[in-house]
Amino acid sequence: MREHLLPGIRASSQSDTPGKNHARRFHAANHTPIVSTPDSKHFAIAIDGPAASGKSTVARLLAQRLGLVMVNSGAMYRAVTWKALGEHLDPHDSAAVANLLRRIRIECGHNGIGSTITIDGVDPGDELRSEKVNANVSAISAIPEVRDALIGLQRGYTQHSNVVMEGRDIGSVVFPDTPYKIYIDAAEEIRAARRKAAGEVDSIASRDAADSSRQTAPLVVAPGATRLDTSNLTIDGAVDAAIEILRHQGLKA
Repeated sequence: MREHLLPGIRASSQSDTPGKNHARRFHAANHTPIVSTPDSKHFAIAIDGPAASGKSTVARLLAQRLGLVMVNSGAMYRAVTWKALGEHLDPHDSAAVANLLRRIRIECGHNGIGSTITIDGVDPGDELRSEKVNANVSAISAIPEVRDALIGLQRGYTQHSNVVMEGRDIGSVVFPDTPYKIYIDAAEEIRAARRKAAGEVDSIASRDAADSSRQTAPLVVAPGATRLDTSNLTIDGAVDAAIEILRHQGLKA
């Protein structure tokens, strides 16, 4: 595989799964799966970290190597943000956004390649990474009603599959009891350069401040998580490091 610099490993303690396409649907309005879900017998690997730290890439390739389902929780918050902006709502108007959640249908699942999400039957696609969504997703993510609804959807994945889930509160809030937790980070200037190289407009410093200071599920290093700095790692090097961390945490990989 061609190696790209994720612009050395520093670690300190602190899916793509093949298989059947389970047609799973979860409805955000009542915070519960539409289908019945028995007690989970599956595990989650929690990958948290700030914007452009490399967590999405590492989570995706980690899931491929381990044969697990990869779930991008951030796409769920981006999808709600996309819908709210499409209806010309103020992202800071928590009451209006909460009312929106009661009116729309959010469906999450996986298609044998990765996680999927639609709102009212529409896949937002590349619009999830638009400049407007980038600028407003932190405000939407801070609304308690949004987090309550989407956390239920995120937990629903482990009713059917072992997952690698990446986000900002996976190890601290969504799956606090999982023994498999990695916090992926990188220097701010390197993360800003990654965003620019990807052709995205995003204020890394502003995102960091908003994500770390919000009252609801702020970005933190979860208890039991191991920090992985990807500043000077290649993609392959970062994935290798993540697998080594998980082995130390008890995963047989």
